[in-house]
Amino acid sequence: MPNLSNRIHPRHLQLILAIRETGQLALAAERLSMTQPAASRMLVAIERTIGMNVFERHPKGMTATLAGEVLSRNAMSLLNGLDQTLREIDAINSGRAGVIRVGAVTGGAVAFVIPAIRELKRTAIGSEIHVDVAPSNVLIDSLLKGEHDFVLSRIPPGTDARQFEIRRGRVELIQFLVRRDHPLTGREGLRLADLAGFEWVIQAPQTPLRQAVEEAFVSRGLELPSEMVNTTSLLFMIAYLASSNAIAPISREVAELIGPGSFGGSVVALEVAEPIIVHPYHLISRKNQIASPLAMRLRELVFKALNAHSGPSETESA
Repeated sequence: MPNLSNRIHPRHLQLILAIRETGQLALAAERLSMTQPAASRMLVAIERTIGMNVFERHPKGMTATLAGEVLSRNAMSLLNGLDQTLREIDAINSGRAGVIRVGAVTGGAVAFVIPAIRELKRTAIGSEIHVDVAPSNVLIDSLLKGEHDFVLSRIPPGTDARQFEIRRGRVELIQFLVRRDHPLTGREGLRLADLAGFEWVIQAPQTPLRQAVEEAFVSRGLELPSEMVNTTSLLFMIAYLASSNAIAPISREVAELIGPGSFGGSVVALEVAEPIIVHPYHLISRKNQIASPLAMRLRELVFKALNAHSGPSETESA
């Protein structure tokens, strides 16, 4: 196939994405402020260039062919990469240090991303840093789309790890938070069975923390808590704890952040004899991704912090 990199342009990719998302050439043209005839000519030119159809035409719209799916999947990453490049050039031109976009699970963000950013800011004053805290499946999807320079995340089941550079991270230990006046506060020798009869506020099913908690109950032959409120919001969790006898399992790093010295001492951690460990998250970036020098510096600072806390680490190119 002749040198397509010189013949497929960003506007072509924008049109492919717009058609893929709307299913209509007219709607895609409107989204891109083009006339429908102009969009039609552009699509024909794209298909002529690659030598195959990108979309199947139907009376009620258009659906992507296999070639169209490949182009659509990679178009987002390529366009985001171009946008990132232009933002960095603008940052340099305006005297700022640059732009970094990082994603992390909550515990990793608190324990490693925040200290790394603080250290970076000592010499990179004026840099623009974006941090997204989200579940691993959201983070990995965003990484593949080119929306993050790197993430602290787990690799979701079904995801091909060979497309990533993976630096081994660390496991999470779970602690249990309750309001200060909870019936279990101050009790010694607590076990999981003592917690089962209370309402819980917890992450959604199929998240690693939730799975670890459920496995701990099942492996000990205990009934799972029957009353659960699911949330991804740390603020909601704290507010719910303060007004109820609920229990919230959360990573130790986050528990330490919002422990007795925070929020007026309204929440405290229970001392439970049986530890629950969540399988590890890792420092992950896409193979062959060209990161800015600033992003590389921050990634190394995060890795340095992980290495200091976890003992010897290693880079795995899965």
